[in-house]
Amino acid sequence: MVLAKLTPGMKTANSEAMKHNEEPIVVEQMMDATPEAVWDAITQVGQMRRWYFDNIPSFKPEVGFETRFVIHNEDRKFPHVWTVTDVVPMKLISYDWRYEGYAGDSFVTFELSSHENLTKVRLTHQVRESFTADIPEFTRESGVAGWKYFINDRLRAFLKADT
Repeated sequence: MVLAKLTPGMKTANSEAMKHNEEPIVVEQMMDATPEAVWDAITQVGQMRRWYFDNIPSFKPEVGFETRFVIHNEDRKFPHVWTVTDVVPMKLISYDWRYEGYAGDSFVTFELSSHENLTKVRLTHQVRESFTADIPEFTRESGVAGWKYFINDRLRAFLKADT
């Protein structure tokens, strides 16, 4: 579901498309950064391009804001469409996440909470409308691996390097 840096062997014959009746994907990670630094990393387009998708044209943490960009994987194009649906500064941002031209719709929520000198990031990816079954990138396995990569590896490394 998250289309970035998919690794060989991540897709299996038993994988199924993400469905609306499944439990959401949840990834949690403690970050050695302030809530403000994490908030900026997940909401400021210049920082998002450094750890998330390098071709995000624009992003604003404002309800109703929409951005569109295309990710290429193998011989397929995935036109991302994100629409911000909820914002609580320094605490939570949610956006609708869909791919123009493909069945399926979901939303992504980043929640931040302080724990002593650390910030906990909780990413939740909930499917609202089941995704196309014949696309390997739309499997739950791909979604879990993609979010772990983005949160546990990319965001964490970005915040560590930025301090």
